Amino acid sequence: MAKLLLVAHGARLRGWAAQARDDYLRRMPRGYAVDCVPRVPKGARIVALDERGRELSSAQLAAQIGRWIGEAAPTAFVVGGPDGLDAQTSARAGRRPSLSALTLPHALAQVLLAEQLYRAATLLIGHPYHRE
Repeated sequence: MAKLLLVAHGARLRGWAAQARDDYLRRMPRGYAVDCVPRVPKGARIVALDERGRELSSAQLAAQIGRWIGEAAPTAFVVGGPDGLDAQTSARAGRRPSLSALTLPHALAQVLLAEQLYRAATLLIGHPYHRE
């Protein structure tokens, strides 16, 4: 089963944001663990979050993760730093979803991503967290 990774560029998170992000990541169901890593590992699929990217519903994100999780390559969700994504990461990204059309602070984007990854995993296992 492939790994899910959260790669966040930029400054260290403040306590409230790290606590909120980590709370969602600790709650991930078996088989859907997310590791926070400082950089994209070699061979990983890059999913670069971009406010100008493609909008996805939570169900669409879950379906996509369901396809990726069965593959060998890890999937790295990349949150840019205060100045956005670096050109190299941006150029290598295979997907560019948007968490919001709004520009989000770096810390809040990490928390929101962690929650959406948790929501996606619960959708995939049939847990009642997500409601339509």
